[in-house]
Amino acid sequence: MPQNRTKYIIATAGLLLFFCWYIYPTTSVKKNDTETTINKTKVIAEEISPPTPPKLPNKEFKKIINSYDHIIDSILKKNGTLGAAIAIIHNNKIKYINCHGLKNSKTKEPIDQHTVFRLASVSKAVSGILAGLLIEEDFIHLEDKVVDYLPNFELIDSTSTQNLNIMHLLTHTSGMVPHAFDNLIEDNVSYARVIDKLNEVNVYASPGKLYGYQNVAFSLLDTITEVATNTSFEDLIESYVFTPFCMQDASVGFEPFSNNKNKAYPHRKIGNKRFAQLKLNDHYYNTIPAAGINASLQDMSKFIQAILSTNKSSQSSLTETVFTPRINTPLRRSYLSKWGKVQSKHYGLGWRIIGYQDHSIAYHGGYVNGYKTEIAICEEEDFGIVYLSNSPDTSASFSVPTFLKLYFEATAALEPKIDNSGV
Repeated sequence: MPQNRTKYIIATAGLLLFFCWYIYPTTSVKKNDTETTINKTKVIAEEISPPTPPKLPNKEFKKIINSYDHIIDSILKKNGTLGAAIAIIHNNKIKYINCHGLKNSKTKEPIDQHTVFRLASVSKAVSGILAGLLIEEDFIHLEDKVVDYLPNFELIDSTSTQNLNIMHLLTHTSGMVPHAFDNLIEDNVSYARVIDKLNEVNVYASPGKLYGYQNVAFSLLDTITEVATNTSFEDLIESYVFTPFCMQDASVGFEPFSNNKNKAYPHRKIGNKRFAQLKLNDHYYNTIPAAGINASLQDMSKFIQAILSTNKSSQSSLTETVFTPRINTPLRRSYLSKWGKVQSKHYGLGWRIIGYQDHSIAYHGGYVNGYKTEIAICEEEDFGIVYLSNSPDTSASFSVPTFLKLYFEATAALEPKIDNSGV
């Protein structure tokens, strides 16, 4: 295991670790224990004054939370959503938790804060943070060429092979046609075999020039970091993210998820308000950095808190590295249709960077058979939101923009009015 830790790990994770040890003594808590809860758990946290005055007064933020709760509850009930877990973090506090419905439609077991979901492509956001931490410690660099770590790696043309670097992988700018060999990933072909076939994929641009979403290329981060650190990706993400961020329910891969007693089972909608429970499947777990991470609502709340804490640390450049917009992403209009007017769409390192209401929103969504996830962070306003579901429907697409609209409408209402009536 890597021995050095950056000042970031010491400064931002120390308090979280202390909190974790205090709340969860290692001698008495098992990760997979199922908690007993009611069918629907909802918490609107008590307001605690932060050390510095927030941009939005606590009283106004509580109004936003109450409005959001009313709206999202209506949406979940209208759609008949089987199960969802939502959290909102503001000023380093978890201000809202809503555990809605069931993790298992057959046993009628309810979702709680520690119920584990597949993150699907929100795994890229977690992997992006890991990459940023390894960059801080000089294990890897964005300009490093892939062939420097994998000498036998080949694309269809030699120029692309020699020029492809780590930043191209994490920003989906490899130049390969979008979603290259996702069909093989879905057919459970081993990742090693898929990589060996990348020299058959057409290249439509030189690396770094154009955006084209990839799961296979993105997941080369796994092999590269193992070569760079002599440590497995699973151990790295445990050491650098799960443990210091207090993500005690989080795991990597299909087996830990399958063996977890408190997991959300996948479901598919078969009617207006009916869902069929699906068998657990290991699709996309062969691309761990892109889609193979599992976590609970509690985990993702801690994850957001840690990132927002990093934003306040002058000793870390993590969020600047990860959230810097690096390539324009011409997404289809329907992708962010519930957001309304979006000013810009870019991609950072494992995160979409959305220009919205004159603010930068770090965002990602995820979908894999039976699961839908959303995460968004606004560093400037010090808030984040996460949505996890085991019954994909349109509710997920409302989860983030509904909160964003309420928040920015409230802040706009508090801005001083300028009198342009003249002298």
